Amino acid sequence: METISQPVPHTGEAAADGESFATLLSQWARRLGDRVAVTYLDHRDGGDGRAVTLTWRELDERVDAVAARLSELAGPGDRAAVLAGQSADYVVAFLGALRAGLVAVPLFAPGLPGHEGRLAAALADCGPRVVLTTAAETGAVTGFLAGSGVAPAVVAVDTVAPVAPGTHDWPAPDPGEPAYLQYTSGSTRSPAGVVLTHRNVLANARQACAAYGAESGTTSAVSWLPLFHDMGLILGIGAPMAGGLASVLMDPLAFLERPARWLRALSASPGGISAAPNFAYAYCASRVTEAEKNYLELSRVVSLINGSEPVLPATIAKFHDAFAECGLRPEVHRSSYGLAEATVLVSVTDAGKAPRQVTFDRARLAAGHAEPAPPGTSTTTLVSCGRPVGQLVRIADPVTGHPAEPGVVGEIRVSGPNVGQGYWGRAEASAATFGLPPSDPGTGEGWLATGDLGVVFDGELFVTGRLKDLVVVDGRNHYPQDIEQTVEEHPAVRPHSAAAFAIDGGDGEAAVVVLERAKNTEADVVAATAALRAAVSAGHGLRLHDVVFLPPGEVPRTSSGKISRARCRESYLDGSLTARRLG
Repeated sequence: METISQPVPHTGEAAADGESFATLLSQWARRLGDRVAVTYLDHRDGGDGRAVTLTWRELDERVDAVAARLSELAGPGDRAAVLAGQSADYVVAFLGALRAGLVAVPLFAPGLPGHEGRLAAALADCGPRVVLTTAAETGAVTGFLAGSGVAPAVVAVDTVAPVAPGTHDWPAPDPGEPAYLQYTSGSTRSPAGVVLTHRNVLANARQACAAYGAESGTTSAVSWLPLFHDMGLILGIGAPMAGGLASVLMDPLAFLERPARWLRALSASPGGISAAPNFAYAYCASRVTEAEKNYLELSRVVSLINGSEPVLPATIAKFHDAFAECGLRPEVHRSSYGLAEATVLVSVTDAGKAPRQVTFDRARLAAGHAEPAPPGTSTTTLVSCGRPVGQLVRIADPVTGHPAEPGVVGEIRVSGPNVGQGYWGRAEASAATFGLPPSDPGTGEGWLATGDLGVVFDGELFVTGRLKDLVVVDGRNHYPQDIEQTVEEHPAVRPHSAAAFAIDGGDGEAAVVVLERAKNTEADVVAATAALRAAVSAGHGLRLHDVVFLPPGEVPRTSSGKISRARCRESYLDGSLTARRLG
């Protein structure tokens, strides 16, 4: 059995009594005053971004005003949902809810394509007493609420009247009380609200600051990730509050329209720390032009976190080849593993060196054993997710929960102060996931069953897939990402668009792949389908039951841009996906 722990000497203590992101804001406001705390780059005019800034003092005063208004409408423990677009106002709304002693629920404004159902489900689940938004979005929010069956008060945080300093003596939060509900992205199941306490989120924010090399005054957080997403929230708000970091934010759509905007923001922010899923790095490498590279200076970037599972070696190489001329150093790329149930961050590769890559025997890995590949065998190269930060990780048998032997693939389980308390209103699901035995003798805490598969190899964590995504056909295991990588090598397939999953084929499970046709191509879908079937058969010994080509942008994704295999499977089975197939 192997249990691995943190690679850094100091990860920050858990929350002290009365401490929260909102109380830390007040401390930084007194210390940093008129220094800029939040910069939002507004690209709605299509240009380089109009900077909207708030100093630490201004942010603290606005949060005070919102908290004062909220105290008139709700009491401690009531839920306050944030339904706003990416902006400095979102930061104000979230921290205002915490300061008022409410349980924040970071969500998004109506109109996010493909996510109206998720928003309605989250609102029905958490039952907010109040909704926070902006004046410009109030009409859309009230209209959506009218049709959702919930009737909370609505507050536009940008129109709240200021209050005199010291008007309110805010209650000191209990570190064990909920700070916010983090709704899962829905990549493997329907969204559920993870209950995260002040102790959980401050522990993880401090773990992140220590792991990524964050220092007040010398580093800053730069992010286009949605603030309602677990990584986006901790990177854009949590770590800045814990570490006194300046935060530079932009809208995800601004990044997708012109990925160079993200890199320009990093260039303009010395000591930048940022994060993105794997596809974003490949997207930058393929879309940023040579002319745009002339304006990039990336030698001062401190950490670039890749939080996807899997992190693709080819993507890392492509990104660094593309931007080495801009001063980008390979060692700033940090592969990471995490999930909302653990606030966000669990493990990360060591600072100062490129993430380790190991080429494993594909057949043995699918059979549950991580063994370096001998010559002439089919292989899978995995990128290390490093070691856990201020917490413990072990690999367990997913059925019995018993620790796995070294080198054996099993379920990743996590124990630490950052692990959440359960799912809001879901006692049965919580009991099956959180606080599982055996308790760690050093902490007395149980273990979180992540639902992810991995292995500890030479002291580092390698993520191999998700339990619910594993494709089992004719008694053989297949990792969907391996199948997806194979089909995406065909020129007719749009990069990072494939989803492989299993369905009930009557005589057992059958494998299906859905994908998008590459842009600006008129490839013969019938011929491409035949080629994909042959490639998967040769490379994996797997016969595909169906291959579904869709137009670009049609494969279901999560709010952070990752392919959602669960939604793909649901849409395939109900026929809504196959109705749009090409060919």
